[in-house]
Amino acid sequence: MGRIVLASSNAGKLREFAAMLADSDVEIVTQASLGITDAEETGLTFVENALLKARHAARASGLPALADDSGLCVDHLHGAPGLYSARYSDRHGDAATNNDKLLRELDGVPHEQRGAFFICVLVLLQHADDPAPLITEARWHGHILSEGRGSGGFGYNPVFLPEGHQLSVAEMDEALKNRLSHRGQALAQLHARLAGRHP
Repeated sequence: MGRIVLASSNAGKLREFAAMLADSDVEIVTQASLGITDAEETGLTFVENALLKARHAARASGLPALADDSGLCVDHLHGAPGLYSARYSDRHGDAATNNDKLLRELDGVPHEQRGAFFICVLVLLQHADDPAPLITEARWHGHILSEGRGSGGFGYNPVFLPEGHQLSVAEMDEALKNRLSHRGQALAQLHARLAGRHP
């Protein structure tokens, strides 16, 4: 597909995308390197926000754009922090304070009621006015731990224990995490769609 702009300024996401796309023929250009600022996320769903970000980057760059909108949804909190995952503590992108707030909100809640999932929606636009965007979605289910574990990854990774695993995401090897994660799953679906397969 050649050169595409990645509609994100999140350093953690940029590292993950770079690792997951390293063996592809896609040349990723970050929106920041082109002087493009973040889009205003005014949507009420992950899909809407991903579309807003992709259209903004495609229009400003003249390139195809790939956007991701993702977050953590906790059952006991009725889906929060959800769309507001990055700014849950009112300090945008401050993972430590976001995690602290989440753990406070779940203080005393038993393990079986701490179910949660990460969700990732990817949108690929060929151009800003593309009427048929490629959209993939994936969810990674697990539970919220009572305290953070590990130092890898970013965001809520230290407090998220994936189903069927004994390690928090922050304790996982990066290659394993990228294969299992919501973002890795959504990107695998996108690869398959681009190759003409339908998983």
